[in-house]
Amino acid sequence: CHQAVEFEDVEQSIRIILETAPGERVMRPDFGCRIHELIFDPCNDETAITAERYVREAITRWEPRIRLESITARPDYDSGSLTIELVYEIKNQNDRRNLVFPFYLTPQQS
Repeated sequence: CHQAVEFEDVEQSIRIILETAPGERVMRPDFGCRIHELIFDPCNDETAITAERYVREAITRWEPRIRLESITARPDYDSGSLTIELVYEIKNQNDRRNLVFPFYLTPQQS
């Protein structure tokens, strides 16, 4: 039960880190992921490699409860997005997890 709660907390934390642009939080201006700098960049392998680096930097800095095993960003040319997959393990558990996060290079219309 406790492990399930911790897993949900960690996954929510990762999503918050990825969805937050640095400077967005007044009290924590450094918090977030620089991936938002890539909006309007071309949907290609070079942008995907940069996204992987930005995600790795942000998760390593802001989520100390996990050990990142891999980050893979793949361009999805049809949707103009990157599909980012994180494989990680919660440090105090032997439980490998993955999270898939779509990042749109062109803001979606609501």
